[in-house]
Amino acid sequence: MNKQVKILINGIIRENPIFVLLLGMCPTLATTSSAINGMSMGLATMFVLICSNAVISLLKNVIPDMVRIPAFIVVIATFVTIVEMMMNAYVPALADSLGIFIPLIVVNCIVLGRAEAFASKNSVLSSIFDGVGIGLGFTLALTLLGASRELLGTGKIFSQTLYPEQFGSLLFVLAPGAFIVLGYLIALFNRIQHKQA
Repeated sequence: MNKQVKILINGIIRENPIFVLLLGMCPTLATTSSAINGMSMGLATMFVLICSNAVISLLKNVIPDMVRIPAFIVVIATFVTIVEMMMNAYVPALADSLGIFIPLIVVNCIVLGRAEAFASKNSVLSSIFDGVGIGLGFTLALTLLGASRELLGTGKIFSQTLYPEQFGSLLFVLAPGAFIVLGYLIALFNRIQHKQA
């Protein structure tokens, strides 16, 4: 199997940031009250991951070790600012819904961790594939969590009604529901992983 494909699959399945590594729990639990919010947060993070991984990989031999982490944060912050400005310009309602969690991508341990652990040690192409893989894994996990919570809480998925809202449980739209659904999804993911092993 091609090296880039392995890196891509690794980010989606074996090193899934939510279901396996349990990283980035703050935006995961806070922004997934609906499928669209989860997907949007995941796509924003994926854009930042891909772009920052590529730039950091390009600059890895230029950045001195003493200022490595601050330099990574400046690169990441640049792409987060671009995402935030684009969302405010083209989808202001979604930007308001995600609120402070868009600027907080700068300090998301997934993004900084991949910059440090992968992009600073590998080629640009491999770093881009790593960003795509980890970003897809994060996006799929957030979308699945948001869709599950939205369905159980309101009877909708992507605002499409599947059953009347009075049969839903408000618990799943609130913070405790995020923990409950995430716990079950992690257990399900681990069960599937063990069966395939």
